[in-house]
Amino acid sequence: MGEKNIVEAIRDTLDEQMGKNDDIVVLGEDVGVNGGVFRATDGLHDKYGEERVMDTPLDEAGILGTATGMAVNGLRPVAEIQFSGFIPQAFHHVKQHISRMRMRTQGDINLPMVIRSPYGGGIEALEHHSESQEALYSHIGGLKVVIPSNPSDARNLLIESIKDPDPVLFLEPKKIYRAFKEEVRDENVEIGKANTVEKGSDVTVVSWGAMLRETMEAMEDIDASVELIDMRTVNPLDDEKILESVRKTGRLVVVSEEPRTASMAGEISATVSEEAILSLKAPIKRITGFDIPYPLYQNEDIYMPDSQDIKKGIKETLEF
Repeated sequence: MGEKNIVEAIRDTLDEQMGKNDDIVVLGEDVGVNGGVFRATDGLHDKYGEERVMDTPLDEAGILGTATGMAVNGLRPVAEIQFSGFIPQAFHHVKQHISRMRMRTQGDINLPMVIRSPYGGGIEALEHHSESQEALYSHIGGLKVVIPSNPSDARNLLIESIKDPDPVLFLEPKKIYRAFKEEVRDENVEIGKANTVEKGSDVTVVSWGAMLRETMEAMEDIDASVELIDMRTVNPLDDEKILESVRKTGRLVVVSEEPRTASMAGEISATVSEEAILSLKAPIKRITGFDIPYPLYQNEDIYMPDSQDIKKGIKETLEF
């Protein structure tokens, strides 16, 4: 597909998949005529018309309720919630209906639907526009939670999410929407399988989304062999990939943007403590956000982990 940023990879993948499958429809606030607030659906309304690319009212519950009905009746909706901080307005649909339809109907009805939403900070946005709450949705059985960190993964994971017979929450890290371009490669990826970005022997570093880029920058100044794992999916977690790495390196650092308490970083740490504690040479280090409401932009850089925070945490783990 050539060099693209994450927004371009998502837009072009939606276009390609809609061209292949008439059952795929896109709906959400401003996704049609305006092409989405981040232009991730730009041009799709003109190409496929209002019956397949639908502007909706400002009503998150209505968007996901409508998408649920579409999926029950044979369509494959891709519903956009404009910012992940507004998914709670439709949380009852996600928790009580979308995630439970297969179980409730004993397998008679699947919901092949994707909920796309920009998430995380880094663009100096307003209140409710910067949350990193992936752990909240990973508590919901029956809902897969996918977070790409680069244009190729955005494409390949989105294809797999659309193909999946069950609902997928596809969280897009807006800090890196347009931060860089890469050659977009078609690769076989699997939801629930992590990716070893760099192999190493001294310390395992686990991250996802926008924090992966910060971690890669931090690694440039570390004189050690770092094994870097991109989770790609936080529900289900690829525990085996993490455990295999930690049993080799003996050290673990988890980097995420989310608040620390009840986080996915905490879940990963607990799993390693239960399954591989005898392999550890140092305490597990979590580098995360804080247990406070996401601050306004004046304090955003203080809240979000950056490459210096990550470098410091990795060095402390190595020197323990």
